Amino acid sequence: MLTLSNELKEKIPTFKVGVITYKDIIVGPSPKMLKGKLHQFQELTYFDLQETSVTELEEIKEWRSVFKQVGTDPNRYRPSSESLLRRVQKQSFIPSIHSAADVNNFFSLYYKLPIGIYDLDRVSGNISLTIGSSSDEYIGINERTMNFENKLVTKDELGAFGSPIVDSKRTMVTTETKNAIQVVYLCPSMDRNQSEQIVDAIQKMFIQIHGGTANAEVIE
Repeated sequence: MLTLSNELKEKIPTFKVGVITYKDIIVGPSPKMLKGKLHQFQELTYFDLQETSVTELEEIKEWRSVFKQVGTDPNRYRPSSESLLRRVQKQSFIPSIHSAADVNNFFSLYYKLPIGIYDLDRVSGNISLTIGSSSDEYIGINERTMNFENKLVTKDELGAFGSPIVDSKRTMVTTETKNAIQVVYLCPSMDRNQSEQIVDAIQKMFIQIHGGTANAEVIE
């Protein structure tokens, strides 16, 4: 269902993503357990970040390097994981949104990786992850129109819909979502075993909270 473009693989031969598809899930308000985990982890991270700059974190350094390799200025456009961590550093904690978004935000903070989640019924046809052109743009979940020239972007038959910067309004997950696809933007330096462990942990918690079934793989 998802393939990496030749252009991307030429620039970053070890690029990889985890892809998890969920079927027959129920998205709703987050259970207390998840809300508690998300808040507690942000508190712990806040104290850690008083001693360490966000840009000194190994995963963030690597993702900023990835952005530079594809032509994106990481000082202007940040990986979503870095944006979340910067909010936590300012003690502007991320509130509970709904169960799917909260799982995404928790694991993005925990692993310091960008993670996108999309309503699979709003995705049309096969998905490619590539380096965008000037014609690739969408309205993000932040209501801003963003162009993806020289930026990593996921596209379906209708056009661009996702990235490690911000997800699109068109394919955003809501409490009406029954089927979803999650893209875990792994660090290129991660080996297969570490990558699979991360993807498996995310899948297990998501299914525990939302029910349904899941299928996961690492694509490289």
